[in-house]
Amino acid sequence: MAENPINNGQESHEETHVTAVSGLYENYFLDYASYVILERAVPLLDDGLKPVQRRILHALKEMDDGRFHKVANVIGQTMQFHPHGDAAIGDAMVNIGQKELLIDTQGNWGDSRTGDRAAASRYIETRLSKFGLHVAFNPKITEWQLSYDGRKKEPVSLPMKFPLVLAQGVEGIAVGLSTKIMPHNFVELIKASIQILKGRKTKLLPDFPTGGMMDASNYQGGKRGGKLRVRGHIEVQDKSTLLVKSIPYSTTTTSLIDSIIKANDKGKIKIKKVVDNTAQDVEIQIDLPSGISPDVTIDALYAFTDCEVSISPNACLILDDTPVFLTVDEILKLSTDRTRDLLRQELEITLAELREKYLFSSLEKIFIENRIYRDIEECETWEAVLETIDKGLEPYKPQFYREITEDDITRLTEIRIKRISKFNSFKADELMRQLQEDIEQNEHHLANLTDYAIEYFEDLLKKFGKDRGRKTEITTFDNIQVQQVAVANQKLYVNYKEGFVGYGLKKDEGEYLKDCSDLDDLIVFRSDGKYIVTKVQDKAFVGKNILHVDVWKKGNERKVYHAIYRDPVSSKNYIKRFAVTAITRDREYDVTNGAKGAKLIYFTAHENSEAEVVTVYLTQNCRAKNKVFDFDFSELAIKGRSSQGNVLTKYPIRRIAQKSVGASTQGGLKIWYDETVGRLNVDGRGQFLGEFEGEDSVMVIHKDGSYELLDYELTHRFDLNKTVLVSKFNPEQVITAVHYDGESKQYYVKRFTVETTTRNKPFLFISEADNSKLVLASVEPNVHIQYFATIKGTQKEEVQLNLSEFIGVKGWRATGNKLDKRKVTRIKQIEVEMPAENQGSLQTGDSVEWSGDDVNTDSAQTDLFE
Repeated sequence: MAENPINNGQESHEETHVTAVSGLYENYFLDYASYVILERAVPLLDDGLKPVQRRILHALKEMDDGRFHKVANVIGQTMQFHPHGDAAIGDAMVNIGQKELLIDTQGNWGDSRTGDRAAASRYIETRLSKFGLHVAFNPKITEWQLSYDGRKKEPVSLPMKFPLVLAQGVEGIAVGLSTKIMPHNFVELIKASIQILKGRKTKLLPDFPTGGMMDASNYQGGKRGGKLRVRGHIEVQDKSTLLVKSIPYSTTTTSLIDSIIKANDKGKIKIKKVVDNTAQDVEIQIDLPSGISPDVTIDALYAFTDCEVSISPNACLILDDTPVFLTVDEILKLSTDRTRDLLRQELEITLAELREKYLFSSLEKIFIENRIYRDIEECETWEAVLETIDKGLEPYKPQFYREITEDDITRLTEIRIKRISKFNSFKADELMRQLQEDIEQNEHHLANLTDYAIEYFEDLLKKFGKDRGRKTEITTFDNIQVQQVAVANQKLYVNYKEGFVGYGLKKDEGEYLKDCSDLDDLIVFRSDGKYIVTKVQDKAFVGKNILHVDVWKKGNERKVYHAIYRDPVSSKNYIKRFAVTAITRDREYDVTNGAKGAKLIYFTAHENSEAEVVTVYLTQNCRAKNKVFDFDFSELAIKGRSSQGNVLTKYPIRRIAQKSVGASTQGGLKIWYDETVGRLNVDGRGQFLGEFEGEDSVMVIHKDGSYELLDYELTHRFDLNKTVLVSKFNPEQVITAVHYDGESKQYYVKRFTVETTTRNKPFLFISEADNSKLVLASVEPNVHIQYFATIKGTQKEEVQLNLSEFIGVKGWRATGNKLDKRKVTRIKQIEVEMPAENQGSLQTGDSVEWSGDDVNTDSAQTDLFE
């Protein structure tokens, strides 16, 4: 056997450690995952920054001279601390700059709303903002570490005295871990921190720089599992033009337009043209083809495009070198506690410095005023000098807060003769008095640290809170049924005999039925008594001998089916009236009782549960006395789809003919108005408007002083900021209004009925003069108001008035009667106890009250009163 050349044939007594390749991979992966989580993707809880962001700010602080620096230079400075490339640093810096909080920017920094990129780093400039300098830096309380190459020192974390991570928001994807924290409002964060310091609970909600609307009902504090629904504002400019005035967070105008074009190409919506007019403010113009409803299109835009997006927050931060999942309120609590601790550290350092200054000032004063410096003139050694000074200070040592050291005495020997000769005892006493006051103030702040922290946050709000109001509207969204708003983009054909249905049938293969959406469901009834609900397809076989096909709407209780069938077992004929509100798709059901050989004799469908009368003809050879008789379906109750039905006759039926169709047996359609989302509904949400049928209308009174009549389509949208009142229209109903005439600068009361019948057109019933405003509108039979009239100077008289007695009913164009000749302020509607015989006549929920104390508290009433 050949010898091992390594040990020259000698046995090796050293142990050999063998690591499997799988073990290497496991360790390498864990190291890599830890690095990505801790050093790249997830911010640190202490200062809310990722490492690259912290290094950028540290580099800017080192370069800070008050002037702007080329971003390219800042990138180069940052690369001394950051081990990654310049592109990553540049992108991170642009992201910080677009938040407009920590750094000031100059040049083209891109636009987060449109997705436009920033100019090259050599063309744009930056510097630390005053806010960044104020809250993020204090080298005396900063913990330092060596940079990646050991040449420089960098902060482990910045002493951030502000909940930065909640203000800016953050996203990061690590290995097996991600974080997504929403941005919150600057002012609300500071006020919430103050509430925490006062021992109160907080409930933070996001605020996005892109504005828009937000439904945070399932936000769950920003932790995993929560959801946010965010929408852009869409306005109706006219019947053929929509304007998107803000975009949802996480989208851009470019991506939003792309999603609109994509939805149009797929037939989900119908538009003519979309144009991006965004400049200082976001504006995307959408032109609609003729005949397309703007309200339905708005719903479709929310349903099928990025005009509405769903965001899943996931608040994850690094705490003690470990990723933790928290709510935003927990993050704010930890951040506030850290800010208070940082303020404590700053106070302690400042207090120690002040004490040292006071001590040396005292030593200097004693040293000069007692001419101790003369005693050292005859000393021949350094030790003798120190000893002489120490001996001269001996009587005064008890007044100092610590022992006098050799270093203190050495500092005294370094005082120049010029300073000694010009020493001013009065100025020295003033300086020491000021130092003493500063010491006492710092001691007071330390003893009352929470109050000091509250003052700090209040100072932040005063210095930097201007023009940082909330941009995102907090509201509740209605759930849009996509089938209701999808454009009918397909032509549906049916082959009744062969049993095929779909939008892919050729004209010679089937009969055109109607237009439908490719999101719709179809319900198909066959002559054998079977029926099925299936998705609209290109071409589908649903069974031969089709009797009825239509689009099926889940939960529609008003569509009723009438059926008569024969049971071959009992030889009886059954009649039934039923609705199909819920069903399992692609499963066959029976109209009959399921007996083998049962067959439908008569079948009709009615959209609004109309009743009908049929004439039944029996066979001539049957034993029945009346071989022809009528039956009214209104005598039957509407039952479930699985009911057997009632016995119509036990005799054989020759044929059945429809005699007449009557009115709906379920009455009018009950409609409610949900004031939280500005939508009509049939689900019982909000204010009950009444039962609608036929030509009934909805009346809307707008804040601009106009009324409008609309049909009762559930797709109507009402802008809550522009709507005063929504009710069922009654031609005899009296509207009571108080309005301000901008020309005469007087308040008027008018009572009128709506005399117009034109729908979808607003009619202005107040003055057209500038600054004219609608103050109050109600459809209650008795409206009482309270107002104050100026008598002399500042003296005012309180007046209560029953408007139904103040003025009679006039035409809708009339100006009305002047409310008061005197100067009027603080108009509001009040409730007055009615006599017993009149109680119950008021229509609750119909009144609109403008301002509890002062009209100008509402945006629609600004500048009405002095």
